[in-house]
Amino acid sequence: MSNATLDDPTGPSHQDTTLEDSQNAWDHSPANPFNWSEKKKWSIAALVALVALLIGLNATSVTTPSLVIAKEFHVSDHHFTHSYWPVIVWNTGAAFGPMVILPLLENFGLKNGYLALYTLFTLLVIPQALAPNFATLLVSRTLAGVSGGILQNSFEQVAGDLWPIDRERNMSITLSTFVYVAGVTLGPVLGSMVAVLSWRWIFYVQLITLCVLFPVLLAIMKETRGPIILSQLARTDDSLAKACTELPQLPLNKLLYEAVARPAHLLFTEPVIFSLTLWSAFCFGLVFIMTQSIAQVYSTNYAFSDPASGLVQISLFVGECFGFAACLPQNNYYLRSAARNTVEPGVPIPEARLPLSVPSSLVGLAGGLFWYGWASFPHVHWIVPTIGLALVGFAIMVIMTAVDMYITDSYTKFAGSAISAVALGENLFAAWLPLATRSMYTNLGFQWASSVLGFVALALTLAPIVLVWKGQKVRDKSPFINEAKYSREISSA
Repeated sequence: MSNATLDDPTGPSHQDTTLEDSQNAWDHSPANPFNWSEKKKWSIAALVALVALLIGLNATSVTTPSLVIAKEFHVSDHHFTHSYWPVIVWNTGAAFGPMVILPLLENFGLKNGYLALYTLFTLLVIPQALAPNFATLLVSRTLAGVSGGILQNSFEQVAGDLWPIDRERNMSITLSTFVYVAGVTLGPVLGSMVAVLSWRWIFYVQLITLCVLFPVLLAIMKETRGPIILSQLARTDDSLAKACTELPQLPLNKLLYEAVARPAHLLFTEPVIFSLTLWSAFCFGLVFIMTQSIAQVYSTNYAFSDPASGLVQISLFVGECFGFAACLPQNNYYLRSAARNTVEPGVPIPEARLPLSVPSSLVGLAGGLFWYGWASFPHVHWIVPTIGLALVGFAIMVIMTAVDMYITDSYTKFAGSAISAVALGENLFAAWLPLATRSMYTNLGFQWASSVLGFVALALTLAPIVLVWKGQKVRDKSPFINEAKYSREISSA
């Protein structure tokens, strides 16, 4: 803005600029994240994905040496699986931390909060590595779960900030789910490779990696929240002032309601969210169940050591890689469904997210669990049950991606709260469901314990089958979906 403009009262000002002109100026501004180059967008997205992967490693890498840690700190598993507490507290923190903090980052800016949380998480690895007692380990891991959970769940927020169109955003959200699941899957693999030195070296390796990555993060990470960038620019650019005044300003109490109360309300009043959360949370919980089950099955049947059992987790990861690849044509099928949408012409049908997930749940999840269970005999080569685990990994990736995207498409205006509800269920299942693993596999036997999980998987598959069949009618009965649909119609009018 020139000095002449400041001195001349007849010069252009933001009063002369219409809202439409101001919004148009922002829409075409090079500062708008939607207009950044693909190279810049993917540099940020890839970095956030790498961080999410490293966070997941911290969540589960401690499972491989859990008995060694318990022995060192004189913790007994005789009456309760106390050695699993480091994982329980991490996931419990990850369940509740993002619900409160992520909405604040949305409203006050992502970059500074993200860097602060990354620094906090890195510092919290130090007491995990140097813990003199079990209590110190648990406290530091609880706080690491809170900060780490927020960092993990930031990926989808970043993707939404950078790509406005489904076709562009699909790949990034699929990648988000992949790194979210792959990180916790590969944690025991890291533990098995490093624990031969000392269980403390598991955390030393993570600390070194996080410190090396920090300057890269400082150099590449940018503020991605468009409204925050707009408000900053509007202070010095009158042409953007009116667009900035149109931004919604939520009071703190309303912000906290949307962050905490609304996800809980959606979870227990919306049948779609409740049923799909159970399905997705069961899948995510299975990753953590397998950290216990694999060690028990392979040490008993094949005399695998704890580090060798940890390496078996790679089979789940291989399945997840194939699942990631399978999600890409599924995304294209979803986009093509817009041509046959008679209710909202030109808009892809949410149920088109689900067709691949149904056979994946029946054959991959349930079938893989039955395969894994009934191949778990000493006389059967260890590779046979391992193939069953790969099928389970494939299904987990496909299902969690389908749930995430279906809920985002259906609840549009309330997608953030709906996804928070799902994430809450996933982390609580991951924290507490595996506690029953050792006793279940001991009391029922390897075959029937896995079969019980397989039958649960079969029952949960009913939810996507109903949605594929009658999804439109189910969505029409939801007040939240109808309000989101109405808001979308108004905004496009």
